[in-house]
Amino acid sequence: MRYKQTAIGIAWTVLRPFFTMLAFTLVFGKIANLPSEGEIPYPLLVFAATLPWQLFSTAITSTSESLVGNSNLISKVYFPRLLVPASTVGVAIVDFIVSFCVLGVLMAWYNVFPTLQIVTVVPLALLAGILALGPGLILCSLNVTYRDFRYVIPFVTQIGLYISPVGFSSSIVPEKWRLLYECNPMVGVIDGFCWAIHDHSRTCGKPVRSRNRFSS
Repeated sequence: MRYKQTAIGIAWTVLRPFFTMLAFTLVFGKIANLPSEGEIPYPLLVFAATLPWQLFSTAITSTSESLVGNSNLISKVYFPRLLVPASTVGVAIVDFIVSFCVLGVLMAWYNVFPTLQIVTVVPLALLAGILALGPGLILCSLNVTYRDFRYVIPFVTQIGLYISPVGFSSSIVPEKWRLLYECNPMVGVIDGFCWAIHDHSRTCGKPVRSRNRFSS
């Protein structure tokens, strides 16, 4: 199990998106003060956007290292080798479910309640896992021959975090860069996920006036 030798175990599943939320709130919300639309508190939206990205990055990283990490098992027991990288996506989805429960607590804290569209979270999470499995399998085979990829992959996924709509809204992307921006497969998944967990027109109590997404 991935967390069996760690001090706080599966709590890392929650701490990773939580600290990402804090960092993005400080950098983009307080310092950069980027413009955006919406009524939902910025920390809540960042946490929500972080979850599908964390699923994707965890799955692609774990998949790429799966054959090397299980080389002893693979060399001793015969079974379909595809099961090894595919199982890592399942583990990432379990982590996603744990973090999603924390998102529910945050939504209750901010008095934001979802509508029926919340059910689209399930296919969106599965889509993120499938999107990670494709390049993950390619990187998995490359990593067997060229071990340098184990150092390159975390660097690439870190860059991907900043070019995906986690700390900012897709609406601020200039039209001339829109086509290139949407080549990122996680753009649609993250935007869809944020839409799924809230409806801008509904909050608990009286309606909230439109405000800058990055305001406190």
